[in-house]
Amino acid sequence: MSTMIQVGLVGFGLSGRYFHAPFLSVNPRFHLKKIASSRPDAVRAFDASIEWVATADELFSDPSIDLVFICSPNETHVDYARQALEHKKHVVIEKPFALSEQDAHQLLELAQKQRCVATAYQNRRWDSDFLTVKRLLNEGALGSLVEFESRYDRFSPVSLRPQSWKEQPGTGRGNLYNLGPHLLDQALHLFGKPDTVEATIRILRPDSLVNDYFDIKLGYSDKAVRVKSSLLAYYNQPRYSLHGTDGSFIKTGLDAQEERLRVDLLPDEAAPWGLEPEDRWGTLYRDGRAEKITSEPGNYTPFYNNLYEAIVNGAEPAISPTDIWQLARIIDLAVMSSETQRTIPF
Repeated sequence: MSTMIQVGLVGFGLSGRYFHAPFLSVNPRFHLKKIASSRPDAVRAFDASIEWVATADELFSDPSIDLVFICSPNETHVDYARQALEHKKHVVIEKPFALSEQDAHQLLELAQKQRCVATAYQNRRWDSDFLTVKRLLNEGALGSLVEFESRYDRFSPVSLRPQSWKEQPGTGRGNLYNLGPHLLDQALHLFGKPDTVEATIRILRPDSLVNDYFDIKLGYSDKAVRVKSSLLAYYNQPRYSLHGTDGSFIKTGLDAQEERLRVDLLPDEAAPWGLEPEDRWGTLYRDGRAEKITSEPGNYTPFYNNLYEAIVNGAEPAISPTDIWQLARIIDLAVMSSETQRTIPF
């Protein structure tokens, strides 16, 4: 008989409400039992059977909770995760996992000491576009890759979201810590740790109190890798531009799962889940012709299935401790590089 994991969420904003709760609620291996949030009405509207509590302490002290998702503001991640681990709970931490490489190391060491799984939520590894890029690279469709650029842009003027905590200054705030972990994790997943990091981190939007633009170059001996993001891009730039010795692949548009989750579709209601509209498919240029490439279906479910296997059967988490500390280190180095205007060795 399989073990059902009892789950608690800390926070019920975008992440908890629209990313985790839908996938947990339809996966028979998990029972979403309790949510700590300042939004009790939102919790009840999603599912009245879920217990609501006002504080994270109440959730951590519940002995029946096996696994906690930390979906609160960035600067609370480390403290909440530490408390959960001290209560011998497994933890999944929304990006950023921690605000420094040192904090990431300390959390991972505590998890090992407590014999608990501690991992990061990097759902964009299961986006339609990224799965398509991985497939093409694995097939050698471009020959040897020599240049890779990934962008994740939004048009989000400050005036459109004045109440968001993400727009308030503070440690760990800004686009580098919001969209940066997605792009950097994907690059690390494809290419491993870089030799060097060179970054420009800026404020471009009028009246912005947090960084909203970054341009990070990861140095590898055999290829040029660059990740960029702007919150003031009215036209979404090409999501991916890949160039190899035999061809190029250009891709626009974003994975469709978030759009569906935001209109309250559950992953078991839209069949097949995660198909990308044809107008977002990328184009492969090689052999003197252009070929539309059907995108792989996106699906975040494998993250949760792997998480179950890691907790119950001791499998390696898809987002490994090495992945986590390398990403934290790159963000630290990117900040240092931008401040000193230097290229920093990894």
